[in-house]
Amino acid sequence: MNILVCGGAGYIGSHTVKELKKRGHNPIVFDNLEAGHKEAISNSKLIIGDLSDYQLLKETLINEKIDAVIHFAGYIDAAESVYHPEKYYENNVVNTITLLNCMNQCNIKKIIFSSSAAVYGIPKTNPVTEDAKLEPINSYGETKLVVERILHFFEVAHNFKYIALRYFNVSGADIEGEIGPERNPPIQLITKVIKSIVSEKEFYIFGNDFDTKDGTGVRDYIHVTDLAQAHILALDYLERNNKSNIFIVGSGNGFSVTEIIDMAQKTIGKNAIIKNSERRAGDPPIVLADISKIKKELGWEPKYSDIKTIISKAYNWHKMHPNGYK
Repeated sequence: MNILVCGGAGYIGSHTVKELKKRGHNPIVFDNLEAGHKEAISNSKLIIGDLSDYQLLKETLINEKIDAVIHFAGYIDAAESVYHPEKYYENNVVNTITLLNCMNQCNIKKIIFSSSAAVYGIPKTNPVTEDAKLEPINSYGETKLVVERILHFFEVAHNFKYIALRYFNVSGADIEGEIGPERNPPIQLITKVIKSIVSEKEFYIFGNDFDTKDGTGVRDYIHVTDLAQAHILALDYLERNNKSNIFIVGSGNGFSVTEIIDMAQKTIGKNAIIKNSERRAGDPPIVLADISKIKKELGWEPKYSDIKTIISKAYNWHKMHPNGYK
């Protein structure tokens, strides 16, 4: 299949492009390179463009004979979204509507959407299931939820079929070490820990008095390659069943901030400089994913999402690319 991967030069997108090629698909990357890197998709066709450019999108969909779309081209920094909601609504919602309108005009009705566990806000119960209450607490989570609702109504009005994948904490790097996380400054906890240890800079723990086993927050971490493979299975599901659905994607296991730091120290062979700070507003003590639905319906299993593999692959990427792609 010819798959348009919007935001395909970014972190999750580039890993998904690699997995698509392994499975015999033809990924065409559409990316404005604001957060993406040409080097991450060096063996794939890249069209440099923004989702606001309707004409370029239309030309791409027609000329490349696109069969389906995978949409990663959203802003993802939850903290930033609190202070700049207009940026998140314009890109994550308005530009997605442009994409969907263009797809509809070109009679392309299948899309995999990169959603987020942020649609749940602060979950009332753990582990979190797909039918948990949707109460986002920032504009990042809200824009993801709005797009999910838009997709539903595009299905009603235009017979679109979609899969929305609600990710938990995506981490790690490519198993072969070819691609990895590259965002400066980093927003992922594990990347922050690794960089702070290597650079001998202080690492701040926000809250060490939670009601958890060691007082620090517990989260569910998923390896980026496992997540990429979930997109391939979601694409297969759409082709096979022509049915829309929503799935949570995580590891099903939780690790505390202290456990992450301990494993990173063992992996790197060097101690972190730890500083304790106050809790951040809205931080729950524990957030875990219930992945029973995606395992049952897509046949997906996380292969690389044990914390040792996640951290070792992330550190391996850092050692091989200390200055990033460039």
